Amino acid sequence: MSGQGDGIVRAILGPTNTGKTYLAIERMCAHSSGVIGFPLRLLAREVYDRVVAIKGAASVALLTGEERIVPPKARYVLCTAESMPVPSADRDDQSDPGDGLPRDFAFAAIDEAQLGIDPERGHVFTDRMLRARGREETLILGSESLKPLVRKLLPRAEIVTRPRFSTLRYAGSAKLTRLPPRSAIVAFSAEQVYALAEMLRRFKGGAAVVMGSLSPATRNAQVAMFQRGEVDYLVATDAIGMGLNMDVTHVAFAGLEKFDGKRDRRLTTAEMAQIAGRAGRHQKDGTFGTLGLGGDSGPAFSEEEIEAIEEHRFRALDHLYWRNPELDFTDVRALIASLEEPSGDPLLRAAPVAMDLTVLKAIAEDPAVAARKGKRARALWAACGLPDFRKVGPMHHARMVRRIFSYVGEGGHIPHEWFAAEVTRLDNVAGDIEAIADRLAGIRSWAYIAQRADWLADPAKGAERTRSVEARLSDALHAALTQRFVDRRTAVLVRDIGARGADALPVTVAADGEVSVGPEPIGHLAGFSFTVDPSARLADKRLLLAAAERRLGDELDRRAKALCEAQDAAFALAIEPSGAVGIAWDGHVLARLAPGRSLLEPAVRTARSLDRLTAQRRAALRARLEAWLERAVAAELAPLKALARAASDKAATPGVRAVAAMLADAGGVMPRKALTAAIGALDKADRHSLHRLKVRLGALDVFVPTLLKPAAQHWRAALVAVRTGQPMPRLAPPGAATLDGSADPRGAVLAYRRFGATWLRIDLADRIAAHAHAARAAGAAEPIDVALVTSLGLDAEAVRKLMAEIGFVPAGHNWRWRGRRPDRAPVAPPRPGNAFAALAGLKPGVR
Repeated sequence: MSGQGDGIVRAILGPTNTGKTYLAIERMCAHSSGVIGFPLRLLAREVYDRVVAIKGAASVALLTGEERIVPPKARYVLCTAESMPVPSADRDDQSDPGDGLPRDFAFAAIDEAQLGIDPERGHVFTDRMLRARGREETLILGSESLKPLVRKLLPRAEIVTRPRFSTLRYAGSAKLTRLPPRSAIVAFSAEQVYALAEMLRRFKGGAAVVMGSLSPATRNAQVAMFQRGEVDYLVATDAIGMGLNMDVTHVAFAGLEKFDGKRDRRLTTAEMAQIAGRAGRHQKDGTFGTLGLGGDSGPAFSEEEIEAIEEHRFRALDHLYWRNPELDFTDVRALIASLEEPSGDPLLRAAPVAMDLTVLKAIAEDPAVAARKGKRARALWAACGLPDFRKVGPMHHARMVRRIFSYVGEGGHIPHEWFAAEVTRLDNVAGDIEAIADRLAGIRSWAYIAQRADWLADPAKGAERTRSVEARLSDALHAALTQRFVDRRTAVLVRDIGARGADALPVTVAADGEVSVGPEPIGHLAGFSFTVDPSARLADKRLLLAAAERRLGDELDRRAKALCEAQDAAFALAIEPSGAVGIAWDGHVLARLAPGRSLLEPAVRTARSLDRLTAQRRAALRARLEAWLERAVAAELAPLKALARAASDKAATPGVRAVAAMLADAGGVMPRKALTAAIGALDKADRHSLHRLKVRLGALDVFVPTLLKPAAQHWRAALVAVRTGQPMPRLAPPGAATLDGSADPRGAVLAYRRFGATWLRIDLADRIAAHAHAARAAGAAEPIDVALVTSLGLDAEAVRKLMAEIGFVPAGHNWRWRGRRPDRAPVAPPRPGNAFAALAGLKPGVR
């Protein structure tokens, strides 16, 4: 494929159901080779199956971000627009990408080219429309609204308009219970899709579910169930608007607004028509309308919108989004500049910042990354191309991209252990729909990684592994969707609800959290978790619950918004009965902590109870919790944060950085023996620097005294538990000087040293050691007062072990020094009021 002058270029424009995609398949199969780029992985897979039936599996390739089927002699390629093989615009990068596919086809086509107006992906479709060419024939498929731009941008292109095969008429608003069979209901969030499917199960016996996030196998199984007539209704997102052909006679809009990644906005008329056009196929006419819920008549089309949809007349596009394909890899800053370079053509506007560029900018804030050049800059840009399948947001996604780049940036490979562990973690078919769908989204990232031949040492094995996991999760998700949303006994429940209908009943949430549908209390809303009232009658519970779940969204959104604006005092560190560590509000766990970049930087994972929130609101609340956690750690563990900063401070000496790094990673307390070499290398200035960091180089332990306080111990224990993946340990009573053998070792080791069966707080052990050596240096008869030490709770065996570790052995009724410690300066003789005297008032369990 090359420039515009190669072969015939035709723009096939028209509304839905005009046979554009069918024509492209027919024309491609008439050529010796060909490629078609589609807007969805689902559609690429559907057409791949059709072309395989015509040309045979050995001649056809499927190319998407997560799936690659490339026979050695493939001549026909079905792919997503992003994966479409086109020549590189970079003159210095004409290398073979290693996918085994040619870059020169007799035929080329790009489907749904009007998506060049999409803020996120539009620049991809514009690029393919301008650059993807077949030697003999090129087809640009899209809406008629694209015609003026085709004339201006591709003046040599032949424009062919096609009429719709069937008519499309507005049918008004209908209640859920009165929807005609073979209807598709379109919603704009997974939560609403599930709620509508649940109601259809109760009122109509069942519904199939189709969303863009489903795997092809799950989507095909759900559609097949609808096509076979096992269910008469389909609930979908606007993913069905992109060429997924089904036997639908009526499309009902549950809403006319969608969140576009930045804000909620009303659908454009063209978007409405794209979705409504799924009704009626070939010569069968179709209808569209809105869905009324409760006493509400539902969303309303304007007269102008209805007329435009029925007559297929839409405002012509006046621009497309574009991004410079000729990238400058001199360094990362030059790469960003080239990506943001304007086209110079008013018809080709700069693309709004997409996820890949957002992630690149975030990572490039590190000067070391920004200086990467040539192949390293290319490797970084390739890593930024990893899609955010789980929708975790730019900052979290950038962390994963940064980690991948740390392995592949120098030509290396992603560690097999990490890849295998993450895929194994996701290979779990247990749980509800949301849990399985979340794992399915996660495995898509690893499937994408496995398709990069240069990222894994054995990409074929990795791809096979991710395919098998995706297949199992897809089957499990289809089974879960069917079990939840298909019920043949619904007629009995519909009769029980009577003539009122659940839609007509008001849902209220009392101040104490009690949720009622009409006069019936059906449960309690605690935080963001809804619990069904166990006393509700089974015959009513399921229908009333469906109505409540649909209406709870506003209350949950209100609570989430209030929390985003709340003061830090509203949140607290929470320890669950299982020992998991989380963040709570008013006693309700909002998120759990997971291992992050370091001990002091754990990751925040929102609780399942927040899944009913919109993606935008959930992301905002997660950001608020992350900000609280960062400030809380800085306040409660300030000395530990200071050590972490010192460990990365290039102005500090290597000795100080080494000790600071080890102490920060260990939580502020380490046995002196573990640091013997590092301490031995310190000079006087280094010791002063550590002293300013509040580090005590004790005889037995190196520690920060303030981190032994109860609040600091609690936070350290929580972060260590998160870091190691273990439950929160049991901590010592506040102020305890000693602990007996029943203490939890994982908690005790944070502030205590074990001597026999007894634990002694390390600062007290250090005071005893300091006094013993000072007394020895002064020539005192006894280095310690055994009676006083015993009064702390240390038995004879504990005293003996304590003195042995200090450096003394028994000598009759006294103690004998057995040798000088190698890395400690002589201790000054004791002065009046010495540290040991301060122990006199201490008893076990008292500070």
